[in-house]
Amino acid sequence: MTPQEPQTGVAAGNVDISEPRRHYMIWTAVGVVVVVVLIVAFAHWRAGAQATPTGGRFAGAPLAVGVAKVTTGDVPITLNALGTVTPLATVTVHPQITGPLTKIAFTEGQTVKAGDLLVQIDPRPYQAAVDQAVGQIKRDQALLANAKIDLERYKTLLAQNSVSDQTYATQVATVAQDEATVAADQAALESAQLNLSYCRITSPVPGLVGLRQVDIGNLLTANTTEIVVVTQMQPMSVLFTVPEDSLGDILQRLRAGQKLSADAYDRSITNKIASGALSNADNEIDPTTGTLKLRALFDNSKFELFPSQFVNVRLLLDTLHNAVVVPGAAMQQGASGSYVYVVTENSTVKMRSVKTGPASGDQISITSGLTPGETVVVDGADQLRDGARVLLPGAAPQFGGPPADGQRPHRRPGGDGSSGGGYAGGGASSGGHFHRQQQGSSSGASAPL
Repeated sequence: MTPQEPQTGVAAGNVDISEPRRHYMIWTAVGVVVVVVLIVAFAHWRAGAQATPTGGRFAGAPLAVGVAKVTTGDVPITLNALGTVTPLATVTVHPQITGPLTKIAFTEGQTVKAGDLLVQIDPRPYQAAVDQAVGQIKRDQALLANAKIDLERYKTLLAQNSVSDQTYATQVATVAQDEATVAADQAALESAQLNLSYCRITSPVPGLVGLRQVDIGNLLTANTTEIVVVTQMQPMSVLFTVPEDSLGDILQRLRAGQKLSADAYDRSITNKIASGALSNADNEIDPTTGTLKLRALFDNSKFELFPSQFVNVRLLLDTLHNAVVVPGAAMQQGASGSYVYVVTENSTVKMRSVKTGPASGDQISITSGLTPGETVVVDGADQLRDGARVLLPGAAPQFGGPPADGQRPHRRPGGDGSSGGGYAGGGASSGGHFHRQQQGSSSGASAPL
């Protein structure tokens, strides 16, 4: 028998060759996690190391802020509303008689005056009707004159008892009948003359002519055919609504005869389109919206406003003169209401509660809490607290105390206000030795950095 060769591989030694690979992968994963943790820790350490004094790393370091002076000025009290440009008159021109169009006397987009000729209908049939009415009235007037002569003759004969009373009464009735006929003829003549005048269609209002809807030769039908639309452009009105809660001041001033100025702005409320005045108010409040409709009039001398244009109306109700004002950026809101940070003489801030009034643009009026000439913080107030030290614009930076909580020293701010610079005391790198630096306080004590 041939001796069997020794078995190799897994069967020979019962050894799993994947076991070293598994250990290798586990240690690799552990190493990656450790490297990531070290990178994150280094990033946090470096961010803390490069923090500037304005970030609050020095316990006594001042914070750089922007400031503004408390001033006085006029603050307008206004009411803003959305309005629609609405012409005082918009007329759709229709013919009042039927006939062919023979003349167009306007051009599209033309500005016309009241009474200017727009179009003309063929007048010949209506002129003939006038002539016929004139002939009829002349005939009947002649009959009336003859009847009156006969009446005078019968009146004389009656006095002489030459005619009967019945004959005289009949002649009186004949005269009255002829007079009524002449009156009817006169009315027919006036009607024919009126129809003849309708052949000349004129503009009923001054304004801007729109696009024409007919051409020469078209047969116009009375009260049906649309010829053109004339829109009055000057003056122009704007209709807008205000809440019923604001009606007290407005109606009181209207009844007193005051002229409330109104300005029309574009959709973004940045560009003023036109200036005018409040004209009148509607006679009832809309119960569905709780608003009242008002009308403001504008000269519209340069056609700034166009019909059906949407505008923002700013209605001036009153003006506060010599009011205490501050920039809106200085206002802060807290649990107890509005407050500002006032800068004191020793470059610290004091939190002070204020009461605000009407605002105009970026200026807010202050009814109590501030006096003109004081300085308030307008930039960087979110980092302040009552009594904090601040660094005013243009002042040299000062470092007023030792590092807080045993933290490492930080770089001095560069010329541009950044934190990139050498360490205080002259150490240029994190591995150098740090020296003492004189504090900015009056005691002259030194503190290690």
